[in-house]
Amino acid sequence: MKKLINDAENVVVDSLVGLAAAHPDQLRIDLDARVVYRAVPKEAGRVALVSGGGSGHEPLHCGFVGTGMLDAACAGEVFTSPVPDQIAAATKAVDRGAGVLHIVKNYTGDVMNFEMAAELVAMEGGPEVATVLVADDVAVEDSLYTTGRRGVGATLVVEKVAGAAAEAGYSLEQVREVAQRAADCSRSMGMALTSCTVPANGKPSFDLADDEIEIGIGIHGEPGRRRAPMMTASQVASELVEPLLAELPGSQTGHGVIALLNGMGATPLLELYLMYGEVKALLDEAGVTVERNLVGSYVTSLDMAGCALTLVRADEEVLRLWDAPVRTAALSWTEGGK
Repeated sequence: MKKLINDAENVVVDSLVGLAAAHPDQLRIDLDARVVYRAVPKEAGRVALVSGGGSGHEPLHCGFVGTGMLDAACAGEVFTSPVPDQIAAATKAVDRGAGVLHIVKNYTGDVMNFEMAAELVAMEGGPEVATVLVADDVAVEDSLYTTGRRGVGATLVVEKVAGAAAEAGYSLEQVREVAQRAADCSRSMGMALTSCTVPANGKPSFDLADDEIEIGIGIHGEPGRRRAPMMTASQVASELVEPLLAELPGSQTGHGVIALLNGMGATPLLELYLMYGEVKALLDEAGVTVERNLVGSYVTSLDMAGCALTLVRADEEVLRLWDAPVRTAALSWTEGGK
């Protein structure tokens, strides 16, 4: 194993130290609790947003703390959910008097721990808490980590849409509703050229021959839907687009999509842009209008090589919230999704 770390036990805290050093004007980090906060809290009377999960998916979630997105992100150990006390402390700390929304990926540990955290907050007389569940992966119905579909790339879109709604002064229920609508209208599919290596394990999570790829992988190194011989980029694009279009809701609404072509951590932009060109051509052929797109590595799996495609059927409200200004360490634009 070759990694730029000091030791496997402290890799998460060491990374958070570096994140704090890189963005002192934007972020405040509680290293003991492993929670990343906005350096300057949002305006009073606004809904606050808390998310989090296992580390190893950077920049998700900690890189999306800031104006227009999250108020706090809880960092678990690599591929391990944050604990309830950690989430509860973050929830109480970010409350601005209008309630707190939890954005949760559909993994058993995350769902259970965020539920327990919400119960702790209620028992201690804390703010009202609502929850949005993201379950967008079409590859498998159940996995090693989930009952039902896994939550993957759509998490970024949900955090962005919910964050903009909160900044605009939506109520807690209004923020929850539009965020859940975006989640429910999202579908994702990924593939891997290589496995990832968890630092504590020191070896790849699964073995792939030089002439094999894995179709339908998760973001924790889980095996996918099937193993296949190496393909061209055009063929891989078909493997991703076809199952998404088969399950993408709202085909009769007339709305287009937000398309996220996401790198898994070790895929160069040269290849990601090439892949997006193939994906866009297939969507054009299918009559699907791409209203907005995002290409890059945003929801990763350590050092895995590969990519994932997320499509979100976006109505006018979701597009407006997507376009709203955002300033975080990993995602930033002034207006218009740019």
